[in-house]
Amino acid sequence: MKPDLKTRHGGRILADALAGHGVRAAFGVPGESFLPVLDGLHDLRDKLRFIICRQEGGASYMAEAWAKLTGAPGVLFVTRGPGATNGSVGVHTAFQDSSPMLVFVGQVGNDFVEREAFQELDYRRMYGPLTKWVAQIDRAERIPEYVSHAFHVATSGRPGPVLLALPEDMLFSEAAVADVPHYRTPRAAPAPADMKELERLLNGAKHPFVIVGGGGWTKSASDALQAWAGRAGIPVGASFRCQDYFDNRHPNYAGDVGIGLNPKLAQRVKDADVLLVIGARLGEMTTSGYTLLEVPVPKQKLVHVHAGAEELGRVYQATLPINSNYEEFVSALASLKLNTSWKENSKEIHNNYLEWNKPIPMPGALHYGEVIAWLSQNLPEDAILTNGAGNFASWLHRHFQYKGWRTQLAPTSGSMGYSVPAAVAAKIAAPKRTVVALAGDGEFLMNGQEFATAMQYGAAIIVLVVNNGMYGTIRMHQEREYPGRVSGTELANPDFAAYARAFGGHGETVARTAEFAPAFQRAVASGKPAILELRIDSEAITPSATLSSLRAAALAKK
Repeated sequence: MKPDLKTRHGGRILADALAGHGVRAAFGVPGESFLPVLDGLHDLRDKLRFIICRQEGGASYMAEAWAKLTGAPGVLFVTRGPGATNGSVGVHTAFQDSSPMLVFVGQVGNDFVEREAFQELDYRRMYGPLTKWVAQIDRAERIPEYVSHAFHVATSGRPGPVLLALPEDMLFSEAAVADVPHYRTPRAAPAPADMKELERLLNGAKHPFVIVGGGGWTKSASDALQAWAGRAGIPVGASFRCQDYFDNRHPNYAGDVGIGLNPKLAQRVKDADVLLVIGARLGEMTTSGYTLLEVPVPKQKLVHVHAGAEELGRVYQATLPINSNYEEFVSALASLKLNTSWKENSKEIHNNYLEWNKPIPMPGALHYGEVIAWLSQNLPEDAILTNGAGNFASWLHRHFQYKGWRTQLAPTSGSMGYSVPAAVAAKIAAPKRTVVALAGDGEFLMNGQEFATAMQYGAAIIVLVVNNGMYGTIRMHQEREYPGRVSGTELANPDFAAYARAFGGHGETVARTAEFAPAFQRAVASGKPAILELRIDSEAITPSATLSSLRAAALAKK
């Protein structure tokens, strides 16, 4: 036997493999189907923590948020059957958000397979559309190989989730295997000819525009893009929920190209003669339902840069498609010799953004836009804000200025229930940073149980629950399509502040704008996980519309 071979059970081989690839935390709910893994993690607990969650959906969001924040693959463990189905929501988010993630699912033993044994599930069929790769490890000696492959697939090209099923008998079996070195991600770079063509296109442009987004970015790439844009004087917008990729105070920042898009910004994108898109897939949310660019050939000269070659030409046929990782591409931008200045144009676009950024009056005693503006002005620059899906997030997108890399964690998949578990993961990953979760009343209760996880690990997050007593987004659409016919959108809510106190956290209710700042400061001073319930008027359905105005407009059309 070779001296570097170590005889271990499958669970320990897997735990050692994860630690060898640099994993510092794994999220999950314990299950009998992967007991050997829990045993394997026991001896590694000082360097690889297993974060015990309360529901697999919350655990999967935590793993995805960890990936967004750290850039390293998030790791999720769920048990077979119900655990796997519960956890799928975060896997889908990782897929649509291009976040690297490794999902390990317990499976029935090979001796029971294909009998519909207790909680048995065909993971290849279920998870095929939600992942980059699905496989099952049937032999313990192949665990290092499969795990290495999984890390490479999850992080290469367009990042995303991979899933490995773990038959129970395989985990209990022993094998003599060697550990594998840390993975290395291959990185594509732009061809010199492509950069020359881009130089030619930009030098011929009067109204160029840049959109930045997608997964696979780094802080250094973000910083380099800002420096280049400043020198070139070119305006830059952020794709849906990628606002922290570019300092919103930068004189070239144009605003977010997403839901609730500034009409002036939408027109700028439509009128651009050269549109340089770096990383964004140009999906439905970023293109306003595929209306900002014509399908399949945009009238703008589209330069589409993406790390995943399969994304180029998927919807839009680019004038210049470039398959490249973003750090390599942005580095190559520095070599361009540009003889056109667009500084005045960029200044006008940035001023339009600043005007759009200002809160406007809304019904009720608590002006939510003013709350967001206070947070923007008073939170530390490196504070992390998380949010799930819902109309409550539109105020955040519009009125908060993101000032640094990875200060926004939000699902581009539009998934509800993300805010609280994402905040917990962020606070565990970066305990010295302020972490604020914004949740709607409906969104919060989809994973509010993970407040218990925050308490257990001392993750002093501050959750703002925006309570308007309804599923607001659906109610908004309902009033537009069927004005006055309210059905299926009303909510009866608990006392959210009391909910926080029941777990041992800090809880307060805020009913007026002036009450918010002191309440927030008390939450911070408590040093505990906290919930502040913000009671807003149900009429305030978006930053610029009321339910009554939507209903009146819809009735006028009938």
